[in-house]
Amino acid sequence: MKDYLVRATAADAQIRIFAATTRETVENARQKHDTSPVVTAALGRLLTAGAMMGSMLKGEKDILTLQVKGDGPMRGMTVTADAQARVKGYAYEPQVILPANAAGKLDVGGAVGQGMLSVIKDMGLKEPYVGQTILQTGEIAEDLTYYFATSEQVPSAVGLGVLMERNNTVKQAGGFIIQLMPFAEETVISALEKKLAEISSVTAMLEAGNTPEQIVNLLLGDLGVEILDTMPVEYYCNCDKARVEKALAGIGKKDLQEMIDDGKEIEVKCDFCNTRYIFTVEELKDILAGGVR
Repeated sequence: MKDYLVRATAADAQIRIFAATTRETVENARQKHDTSPVVTAALGRLLTAGAMMGSMLKGEKDILTLQVKGDGPMRGMTVTADAQARVKGYAYEPQVILPANAAGKLDVGGAVGQGMLSVIKDMGLKEPYVGQTILQTGEIAEDLTYYFATSEQVPSAVGLGVLMERNNTVKQAGGFIIQLMPFAEETVISALEKKLAEISSVTAMLEAGNTPEQIVNLLLGDLGVEILDTMPVEYYCNCDKARVEKALAGIGKKDLQEMIDDGKEIEVKCDFCNTRYIFTVEELKDILAGGVR
């Protein structure tokens, strides 16, 4: 199944829901960054959330950034997404190995630790919107549920999951975000709470072969679901040599001159996709002289 998400409403638009399957996206990230299983699970959850939250953006050029910074061995991770649900991300320490948690599952909370979640929305205004909340569990879904309630005042339920194969490739990945509209009636809220209490985990639903549409119906089927649209999800990095040149031009003439004086080519690596760009001394001189393409 190709990665995609669905956007839907229920209960006469009193509820909106997003559901996604993201196995290929998360496996792509695992391969690019050679992440350990627990880091793959953590980064995969944040990538999945990023895709769904990116699809909430209004403007085509709007960019969402999710940053998790914790005191656990992984230290944190960064994910960015656009309005087309294209995501990219990386973990600060990709090779963390931890024993399973008390439930016998990958200890994402232990890898992340205590810290902060930042949600940054660049919507082309003078200053981006920045919302910050303290991490509640480090398990990502609960932290985003708390963020939506406190920072955006939108009562939400977030479910995220990544299931690994024995060979440490990604077997399943996906998630959902359910949000109550301000005019939601008490009877609808009660029905939703009852439904959420009955559901199994995201990975269990995916393992059973459910598509995002079927997950939406499992979650809200009794409440009159209306599927609005679907959208492909993919791991996408828009880096290229010209962008890296601009970044080098912005580091300052003194630092550029020092690189030139060393007389050696330099290598610059993209954090998001690990692509490496080589710049010769002559290219560095061109950048210093203002010859950025």
